[in-house]
Amino acid sequence: MAEYENSYHNYSTQSETALQAINTIIQLHFEKTLEKKRAIDQQKKELWKLFQLFFLFLSLVFTAQVHSPRLKCRHCWIPIGLLSLSHLIFYVSVAKTLRCINGFKYQRRCHKLTLGLATERLRQMNAGAVDANAGGKDVMGDEFEIHYQEPPKSYFGKFKRNWALHFGFLILIHGIFICCSLFLDF
Repeated sequence: MAEYENSYHNYSTQSETALQAINTIIQLHFEKTLEKKRAIDQQKKELWKLFQLFFLFLSLVFTAQVHSPRLKCRHCWIPIGLLSLSHLIFYVSVAKTLRCINGFKYQRRCHKLTLGLATERLRQMNAGAVDANAGGKDVMGDEFEIHYQEPPKSYFGKFKRNWALHFGFLILIHGIFICCSLFLDF
């Protein structure tokens, strides 16, 4: 009888320790998920500021080009060079910002997957606590270890589509402004 009480006390201590560990993991990954969400939102705001400043600059160049009486056909390389240089600088800035956004999204996805796994294991432990009292199930086994989860390789396709969308847009804008610049000079 004393052996049964001792093993039951040992089991409940292990069970409580496992529950506390999983609750800590859940709390940590939940906080990290929120932190990454805030970082993504901040980077998106920065990206929109970049777009606004870029279009303001393009409108200033376009307005100066429209109102310049001295700009002739032989001088068209100046605004084209200025537009190309500004597009290159903007391209690098957007690439840096998108890389940060995609990195934060990837980390957030990893934390969400780990959070989901930890929540599922907690649910299993709570459901198994009733069974463990009857059958003596081992809670501290490898089955309740929670490793950092990573999304499948197909998840990266989302990032490639995002890059293609942004840079396709930039190339389109560059082409439109080059054409407008040539049209205004003639």
